[in-house]
Amino acid sequence: MIPYVPFSAGPYRIQMGLGALDLDDWIQIDGNYRAEIDERLRLLAQRHGDVFEALPGSEAIGAELLALLAAHLPRRFPDRFAREGDVLIDRIDGRRHDLAAPGLHSLDRAGRLVQEDLCLMAPPAAGEPYVLVAASLCFPSRWRLADKIGRPLRAIHGPTPFFNEKLLAPVERFFANLAVERPMLRTNWSIHDDPALFQPQGHGDRPVDPPITVDDVGVRLFLRSERQTLRRLPATGAVLFTIRTYQCPIAEVAADSARAGTLAAAVAAFPPETLAYKGLTQHKAALLAYLARMAAA
Repeated sequence: MIPYVPFSAGPYRIQMGLGALDLDDWIQIDGNYRAEIDERLRLLAQRHGDVFEALPGSEAIGAELLALLAAHLPRRFPDRFAREGDVLIDRIDGRRHDLAAPGLHSLDRAGRLVQEDLCLMAPPAAGEPYVLVAASLCFPSRWRLADKIGRPLRAIHGPTPFFNEKLLAPVERFFANLAVERPMLRTNWSIHDDPALFQPQGHGDRPVDPPITVDDVGVRLFLRSERQTLRRLPATGAVLFTIRTYQCPIAEVAADSARAGTLAAAVAAFPPETLAYKGLTQHKAALLAYLARMAAA
C-alpha cells in the first residue's frame, strides 16, 4: 500500500493543506528507486524537451539546489550515497554522478538523482508574481511542462476549478512569505485510468475502451498520491517545489473497508467541475458502486 492516502470524507473543500516539513525527510527513497530512476533517465534521453526546461538566468538557482541535494543525500542515506569530491556515488547501483561535469544544467543533473520531480519558482522582479523558471518533470499528472514554463501561478493553475477564485491570493501570499527556516509539506491525490508515471496529456474525461465497469474498476483505476514539499533556497531566494508520486490500484485502497468508505465519500462530494477536471465523470458510477461493495464487506 502506498504511504500517503490523503483523501478525507465530508464536504469538498479546495485548500492548501500545509504542514511543517522536517528537512531530514525532505527527500524520500524507497524500493522503487532504481526502477523510477531508470524511467527518469529513459525519458530524459528520449523526450528531454518534454520533461526538462530551464529559462535563461535559472542557472544559479539550479546550482544551489544541486549543492543542497549533493550534501543531503550522503548524510540522510549513507547506505546508498557517498561523496568523493565532486562525484556522488550510488553505492548500490554503482552509478557515479560527476556533479561538476559540463554540459548539463544543474537542475537537469539534480533530477537524475531522486525520485521527486523538481520545480523552481522565482519572481522575475521584486513585487512580481512567482513564475516557473525551471523544472525536471518526468512524472507529470496530466499537465505539460511546455504549457507552464515561464508562467505565473495564476496561469499555471488556471485550469484547476475554483483555484483562482479561492486559492490564488493565499497561495501568492504563502510564496511571498515562505521562510528559509520553515519548509512546508502538503499532499494531493487523483484517480487515473492509466498506471503510467509519465502522463503529460491534459486533464479531463477521455474515452476508455472497453468502458470500466464495477467488476474491473479495482484493477483499472489507480490512486495517484503526491507528496509535495516547498522550501525557500537560502542563497537565491527561489522556491523549490518537489513532487513525489506514489500510486496503486484502487483495489489496494479498497481492501480496507473503512478506507473504501472514506474514498467513496470524497469522490461523491466532488462538484461536477472537479469531477470532469479529474477525468472521473464517466467512471464515477462504477467507482462508487465498487467502493460501496468493498466498504460493506
